[in-house]
Amino acid sequence: MTTRPPTARQRRSAALRSTVVLKAAMAVSGLLMVAYLLAHMYGNLKIFAGQASFDGYAQFLRTVGEPLLPHGGLLWLVRVVLGASVVVHVSAAVVLWRRARRATGGRGGQRYESTKARTGVQRSYASFTMRWGGVTLLLFIVFHVLHLSADNVIHPGGASSSPYERVVNGFGVWWVVLSYTLALLALGLHLRHGFWSAFASLGANTSTARRRHLNGVAVGVSLVITTGFLVPPWAIFLGQVG
Repeated sequence: MTTRPPTARQRRSAALRSTVVLKAAMAVSGLLMVAYLLAHMYGNLKIFAGQASFDGYAQFLRTVGEPLLPHGGLLWLVRVVLGASVVVHVSAAVVLWRRARRATGGRGGQRYESTKARTGVQRSYASFTMRWGGVTLLLFIVFHVLHLSADNVIHPGGASSSPYERVVNGFGVWWVVLSYTLALLALGLHLRHGFWSAFASLGANTSTARRRHLNGVAVGVSLVITTGFLVPPWAIFLGQVG
């Protein structure tokens, strides 16, 4: 019985669905989101410069690029790229998770006995922080967009046309600060493993020294982003801003 060799289109399709490509897609999309988080964190810290500075920064984001771009054009471009990165990241993660489940016969983390897991259940740091942390972050992003990015869709503490006042009003409510704190702790754990994993997937984890260096950078990036995002809400809640 003879079989036809796969066509060029079938080979390309199989290559795009390969585990290597999916992991690379997760890595690149994840690093794009890290870059966005660093820029977003910098903008959030402008809350300490006062209402005029913060509102001026928010207005600048909507006018930058004019008249080459329409009003808010660059901001929407960033949103589209960020949204596409989230879709690629989550889709690749789901496909890879399903493949891992099939490879273990649907047992998930229960694979083999080791000195750290006598029962064969592999309860790894990554399995908790990446999968469930990612789900937590997705839910938080929806709330965050409705709270601060969309105008007065959700306005705990009071609605306002001023971005500064919306931030100050919202973070004056205890449950808002608590929800942001929990979400950002999940983000920090997600970044701690994800940042290292992204560079490992892209081929940077080539030696023990590189591994240690990447671990250090991953810890530093996760601490900077988590702390940078947590400082404004807690400063507002404790009465240091506003």
